[in-house]
Amino acid sequence: MTHPIITAASDIRSSLKAVADANPTFMTVEEKATALQDLVAAEGQLAELRLRILADAGDLAAETAARDAAGWLAHHTRTRYADARAELRLAAALDRDRPRLVAAMREGSATLAQAQVIDRALNALPPTLPPQTVAEAEEHLVERAREFGPKELGRIGRRILDVVAPEIAEAAEGARLAELEARARDVTRLTMRRLGDGTTRISSVVPDAAATRFATYLEAQANPRRAHAGATTGKDDSPGDVTATAQDPVARLAYPRRMGEALVAFLETVDASQLPIHGGSATTVVVTIPLAALQAELAGAGMVGAGLVPGDDLAGDRISASQARRLACTANIVPAVLGGRSVPLDLGRSRRLFTPTQRLAMAVRDQTCRADGCDVPASWCEAHHLRPWEHGGRTDIDDGALLCSHHHHRVHDTTYLVERLPQGELRFHRRR
Repeated sequence: MTHPIITAASDIRSSLKAVADANPTFMTVEEKATALQDLVAAEGQLAELRLRILADAGDLAAETAARDAAGWLAHHTRTRYADARAELRLAAALDRDRPRLVAAMREGSATLAQAQVIDRALNALPPTLPPQTVAEAEEHLVERAREFGPKELGRIGRRILDVVAPEIAEAAEGARLAELEARARDVTRLTMRRLGDGTTRISSVVPDAAATRFATYLEAQANPRRAHAGATTGKDDSPGDVTATAQDPVARLAYPRRMGEALVAFLETVDASQLPIHGGSATTVVVTIPLAALQAELAGAGMVGAGLVPGDDLAGDRISASQARRLACTANIVPAVLGGRSVPLDLGRSRRLFTPTQRLAMAVRDQTCRADGCDVPASWCEAHHLRPWEHGGRTDIDDGALLCSHHHHRVHDTTYLVERLPQGELRFHRRR
């Protein structure tokens, strides 16, 4: 005798095949609304049934030597293993701890996305809560699922203790936030990698508070209704871009595209004078370009700023002359026009320390630490008198060189002899 679940699955597929060629164009507005609501409810019911079977599919994994039921599911249904693992975790939680949520999914009043949010909120509750309080929280969230989507449910779930256990809610929330913030500090990261096609991928993990501030700053630059080039024709091949319609006559850029452009605008307009001193002066990016190239229509320019980004061997810090001209007008960029008029740099012995302007000139010239074989970027280096000041050295760029902290210490270390190579690099030899 065929198991009723197999029969039901077969019936569902047969019903769907019967409407495979049905054209929704001929449905009324009311029929479309009813169909969409019923199909979403049915998806929730199907998801619960699938998870119910998955929670009890350990024997299936053992039969085929799969690592677990998620491994079997991912392999045999051609789904992502990460998704299958997440579903297996949810299936186990539903089977073991979430009777009210299971009931809601079976009747079609909770979707899979809502179930994931509710389960996550319940898992975040303090482990010392009595089972009855957890059950009350589950019941409240399931009831709210009849009114709210996953995003709103997530917000309710984060403050569910205010409803079911207000006497401990504030202390528990404080402890939870402190734990999250400590972990956020530990995992904070930012990486950049050149892709070799004129773009750099920036990936970052930062604390929520910092992310909120960053998003706020960027959204100030990203008007969601701002028209862009090509918008009037409705032609833009960017993924997710919304073109003009009769209902919405202003074409809009997709949110990720707008935020990307806002980041570019933000970086071009940030006030460098308010940033920390870095590389001997206020944080500054220098564009280097020969005068003839600056005046040419098609030419290239170099940029001297942050250290080497992974992938620089593919692209390097190069921009077009037109971009250099634009940045010189609109951004906090210092143009170093090679061969044109320049700021006086040679100060003789009138000053002991190199000036910020001299530091920038040496950064343009040296690019990196001048120690032989060292590639520490100029912005991380210190200015050094090749002929010591106390021995009559002059504070001008011809008598200066940039050295990283390590080699600046070594050049003053009597343990080493320093040889100046023809190209200006310094080579170190340990004294015998």
